[in-house]
Amino acid sequence: MIVTDSTEEVYETAPSGHLSTTMDGTIVKINATLLGWLGLTRDAVIGRMRFADLLTIGGRLYNETHLAPSLRMQGAVSGIALELKRDDGGRFPVLVSSVVKYDETGEPVLIRTTVFDAQIRRAYEEELLRGRQVAEEARQQADLARHEAEIAHRQAEADRAQLQDALSVLQQALLPERLPDVPGLETASYYHTASAIQLGGDFYDLFAVDQERWGFFLGDVCGKGPAAAAVTSLARYTLRAAALHDPGSALAALNALLNERFATGDPRYCTAVFGTLRPDPDTGQVAVEFASGGHPPPLLIRAGGTADFVHTTDGTLLGILPSGEFPPTQLLLEPGDTLLLYTDGLTEARVDEDEFYGEQALRTLALRYAGAPASELVEALSEVLTSFGVPLADDTALLALRATP
Repeated sequence: MIVTDSTEEVYETAPSGHLSTTMDGTIVKINATLLGWLGLTRDAVIGRMRFADLLTIGGRLYNETHLAPSLRMQGAVSGIALELKRDDGGRFPVLVSSVVKYDETGEPVLIRTTVFDAQIRRAYEEELLRGRQVAEEARQQADLARHEAEIAHRQAEADRAQLQDALSVLQQALLPERLPDVPGLETASYYHTASAIQLGGDFYDLFAVDQERWGFFLGDVCGKGPAAAAVTSLARYTLRAAALHDPGSALAALNALLNERFATGDPRYCTAVFGTLRPDPDTGQVAVEFASGGHPPPLLIRAGGTADFVHTTDGTLLGILPSGEFPPTQLLLEPGDTLLLYTDGLTEARVDEDEFYGEQALRTLALRYAGAPASELVEALSEVLTSFGVPLADDTALLALRATP
């Protein structure tokens, strides 16, 4: 089936808000997404309101003193955090990027602005901050308890348990509570944190894109702790928001955002595989399209008894460069076939002091589960990870997607 989409429809129903204003701020065009967020009608806005009228008092002040002058001087601004006013009086946190359009003589004639919903991101950041504060307080109490008597020692152990509980809850907030039921697909996942007192940097998700497609991703953030968790939350939010685009464009958006946010100071980057699934209820086949940003290749396990790594034209690590190409790869899961995504915590796990588990061992084990349920494959891999004599040094995430026989 060929699906068409008009430029105007894409603009009106985009997952982000869009508006255009004259140079004095008068709104001359606005899409339905932004109108819906604000609870306003098009007639009440076009030609009647300015961009500043949509902002809170603090936002207006920032617009006058920073945003508007920067636009006049530079011609563009990006990633500005503001709050919009809803028609019901509520506030709506957003990220704003604007660019000035010039005519043939070089005179500015129009300002085009894109608005991203920052509600989920703000909730993630507040939750991470609370978790960081709890962790810091618990560590301070534990350090003090080491110098006290037995009673204080027991208190320190209790504080440590409290910290682990807090981090465990926070870690779960960065992962799906459970995978959704996808018609025509059987799924299974596994997550292992290398340290009980540090937030992991691996992440995955599976979610509905529209009535026919499902989005999935799995990735690995460089480092651990609250800083890595902040990148994880930003990556999950960005990939979900960009799911309506093709996989390559979604990874390109995440790459640009990470590079802009973390290019200076404390550089942060990640690897990721992002794709879409389209199950066919008539044939039992599942069409898969995905792109990779520096991530280990997925393993395709055919029900007939073969297992091969799907090597792609791989993109760069996400966040290293301002822009990058992430070519998509298509494949078809026949009934009983499984696509396994994993982070390098699995293949780089040490079997002993001198040997890694490696891709060949993974492929050999997967062959024994060709045609088996996804849950059995994931359970077998989790048992392998816990069987090593050497403690695992890295977090590990697994996501198995199997076309239902």
